[in-house]
Amino acid sequence: MTTAPLLVLCALGPEVWALRGGDWRGAAGGPPVLVRTGMGRRRAALTVRRLLGSAPGGYGAVVVAGFGAAVGPGVLPGDIVVAGGVRDAEGHLYPVDSGPELARALKELGLTAHAGVHHTADHVVRGLERRALHLQGALAVDMEAAAVLAALRERRPTLPAAVLRVVVDTPERELLRLGTLPAGVRAWRTLRAAVPALVDWYRQESRPGPADLNHPTSSTLPQEAS
Repeated sequence: MTTAPLLVLCALGPEVWALRGGDWRGAAGGPPVLVRTGMGRRRAALTVRRLLGSAPGGYGAVVVAGFGAAVGPGVLPGDIVVAGGVRDAEGHLYPVDSGPELARALKELGLTAHAGVHHTADHVVRGLERRALHLQGALAVDMEAAAVLAALRERRPTLPAAVLRVVVDTPERELLRLGTLPAGVRAWRTLRAAVPALVDWYRQESRPGPADLNHPTSSTLPQEAS
């Protein structure tokens, strides 16, 4: 059985750049398909629907990766927050089963990883709103992940998924611009360093089980670019 490649979605060009230069050697299905969705839920959802519609069996799993913000204490710039679930602004929660395994793989690389709920907001979250989200159980905030998971539930509900964010700013250290401060550079390097953990996680996910042997996955897919 041929394993389909991993689809990796990022909102920003620097995130794609960081991941493209990572060590993808040994990745199941070959090099990943890296796609920049643009910022926000609407753009992310449209991108996922387009990709899955044009290649229904072309991807073996989906990863949402990039930079994010912590909403509670104990998480520092450069730490990674892996989602065990993602909640949207309307309160819908999308479970993410990959959290523990991916966090383990990241820690084995010597990276600091936390597992918890991500909140997908429609705007940049600052100040007291971050504290409110933390009190509601969130550990990190982004602007795309919930939309990706909702589109997957609609189009490919059994497709494995993972979500990780490298923390750029925290409630104690809010940043206005990513690229002008040392925390942004550190987050960029950490995101690149996380690639072997994604390779390890997808290798585990792509191992065929008894049911998979009867349902081979097509490896035909469009060559998407960021």
